[in-house]
Amino acid sequence: MPSSSAPAGTRRRAWRRPGGSSAGPRRTARPCAAHYAHHAAAVAALGRGDYAIAHEHAGAVSPAGTLASHAPHALWVAAHLVEAAVRGNRREEAAAHVRAMREAGLAAVSSRYAMLTEASAALCAEDDEEALRLFALALGTPGGQRWRFDHARVQLAYGERLRRARATAASRAPLRAALAAFEELGARPWAERAVKELRATGWGRRRPDAAHGSVLSAQEREIADLAATGLTNKQIAERLFVSHRTVGAHLYQIYPKLGITSRAMLRDALNALPEDPAVP
Repeated sequence: MPSSSAPAGTRRRAWRRPGGSSAGPRRTARPCAAHYAHHAAAVAALGRGDYAIAHEHAGAVSPAGTLASHAPHALWVAAHLVEAAVRGNRREEAAAHVRAMREAGLAAVSSRYAMLTEASAALCAEDDEEALRLFALALGTPGGQRWRFDHARVQLAYGERLRRARATAASRAPLRAALAAFEELGARPWAERAVKELRATGWGRRRPDAAHGSVLSAQEREIADLAATGLTNKQIAERLFVSHRTVGAHLYQIYPKLGITSRAMLRDALNALPEDPAVP
């Protein structure tokens, strides 16, 4: 990669073209295709909690402590590698990669990378107070919310750290926000991670109670059944010829009726209902 003494702007420009030349796709297609595959595999592995595999794939693009020159995917997987390293008890590697991200001026590339750089530093912090400060800084990045998946990942990590710092009540808000975003995006493994964290806080353990009117209308049941199959609000809306906002509003009413807190809990809740729970 470019010398560490080179200006950050020079180092950032080195990532713009794979191979560092205009040689064309014949020279760069194979590395780029491999990097795409490693990137996707790293995200999938993180979602299911397989941190060793995530570390292997992220490291194949750019080893810990470096941002490989002329490899745009080195930026894409930087935060993945840090999280995989932290979760896999490779804290020195994680810290080295955060230093590389800061030295390269990654935060200046976009609001996305500014947010992920601070979140990566937060993951590495051993002191809870410092970690929470950095997470708050990451989530407060101007424009960070437009990167919905990454923003939700930071909210999930923030909620996890709050819970581990024994701020259980405070952890629920970012965890719920992360869960809502993952469900809307159809990121089911990540939604399941958020549900697992929420359950650990003791939240959402109520059961359906028909005696208190917790029965579903025919339309609510239809929406709930479709949502339980993994369809997004937009896909459900297209099937039922309604707006995705209408679907979201119905789900907002359905969850408390079933005594649940998320889409990931729908299937079990519906299976627990009487055979004919719907009413006209």
